[in-house]
Amino acid sequence: QVHVVESGGGLVQAGGSLRLSCSASGGIFSRYAMGWYRQAPGKRRELVARITSGGNTNLVDSVKGRFTISRDNAKNTVYLQMNSLKPEDTAVYYCKAETPWMGDYWGQGTQVTVSS
Repeated sequence: QVHVVESGGGLVQAGGSLRLSCSASGGIFSRYAMGWYRQAPGKRRELVARITSGGNTNLVDSVKGRFTISRDNAKNTVYLQMNSLKPEDTAVYYCKAETPWMGDYWGQGTQVTVSS
């Protein structure tokens, strides 16, 4: 069993920054790929950024150049640094742990609201 918890959301003005954190306890964190997803009201959940166990990253085009995903295996934590935030970034942000042998685990989500 893997327990995933997100933190760091909040209300920020357009152009501002936030850093989301996601901790995943249980199992071997360094073996997991980790992903950040978001879901805006009335829309489907979408992948925002993902980092593999080896540190390779990919980001959706709409956040490239603004968001960065990173991980600290010593802290069992993955981060999403969000800069130059836009109102369209407003959503609930979810973290997912992809384990190689136990399936995927989701956190409860953290709200990010960007005011114009």
